[in-house]
Amino acid sequence: MTPEILARITLARAERDLSDLARAAVGTAAADVSPAERIKMARRSRQLVNEIVDRTVLVAALAGTSWEEIARSLSRRDPGTVEAEYEDSVAAWRAMSQEELTEAAAAGAEGLDAWYARHREDYDPAVECPVTDLLNLR
Repeated sequence: MTPEILARITLARAERDLSDLARAAVGTAAADVSPAERIKMARRSRQLVNEIVDRTVLVAALAGTSWEEIARSLSRRDPGTVEAEYEDSVAAWRAMSQEELTEAAAAGAEGLDAWYARHREDYDPAVECPVTDLLNLR
């Protein structure tokens, strides 16, 4: 188990959460929901999107992608600034013990696969175990 694989699993969790939140928001389209509640739902969506970007950057950094490439992908000019924003997080993930990585990775991976199977559309990748397959990449 590697920090990158665990980060990819946590990224999948965040993506699932955003999908569930978006579906719930669509379900309230005709509901009598206050403007304040709609704004709160939209803010939560934005928070999750930001978390997904941060987790994606973490995955890239843990995979060895250069800070120059990461900065370009974020449409940022200064790779050093981007690296400084993420260096503590990257270091913390790299410092995790093998036991911590394995335990955290196994928690809920099968549930993510089941969620994907329930919600998969014809145009989505035709894979059975998109998350637990990561556990075999060691």
